[in-house]
Amino acid sequence: MSQFTPAAISDGKHDINGNIYMGDGKGGFQPIETIKPQHLLEDETVRNILGFGLALSDQMARFKEHTFDDIGGHEAILEQEYNTKLGGAKGNKTLQTVDGLFKVQVQVSDYITFGPELQIAKALFDECLTEWAADARPELRALVTNAFQTDKTGNINRSRIFMLLRQDSDDPRWQEGQRAIREAMRVVGSKTYVRCYQRASHDARWEPVVLDMAAV
Repeated sequence: MSQFTPAAISDGKHDINGNIYMGDGKGGFQPIETIKPQHLLEDETVRNILGFGLALSDQMARFKEHTFDDIGGHEAILEQEYNTKLGGAKGNKTLQTVDGLFKVQVQVSDYITFGPELQIAKALFDECLTEWAADARPELRALVTNAFQTDKTGNINRSRIFMLLRQDSDDPRWQEGQRAIREAMRVVGSKTYVRCYQRASHDARWEPVVLDMAAV
């Protein structure tokens, strides 16, 4: 950690008419001598961590910018050379070293929301389960019930909805419910992810280069 230069961050102290004050969290100021030593120590600890954290965040932002610049430059050369584009659908692509030990993957994920057709789908599935009654498998009932529940922020669990699309039935209402789900899908945006991998030899397992602090 000592080799990593932290960002400059204020110590939170203010010299007012020759006296030292610190903010009180309410927009005012309090004399530093009135602050408990453990609170000053906590303040110093947080500012020290944030100094390194902000510097690391800036470094990650620069890494991301350089990564896309490098990939864009590589694609520009290929387009000029072959008059074509690198990558597959939606911009997904994989770049790899000659020795096969390092690779970079670019993946584009869509943000999907659901329109009012989703409520029609729910009604159709519920109608099927009501008529099937005892013949309906308990796990299928649970799947339908859980699929349309929302979390605390009002969002639908997409994976559960997609599981309904994989459940086959000859009942036309079930099939109509699946069609309603597909027509309810709305792509409202996308996000591009860059993932880096390495391996010790050409037949070894790929290991991700961890860029997520929680996973280190």
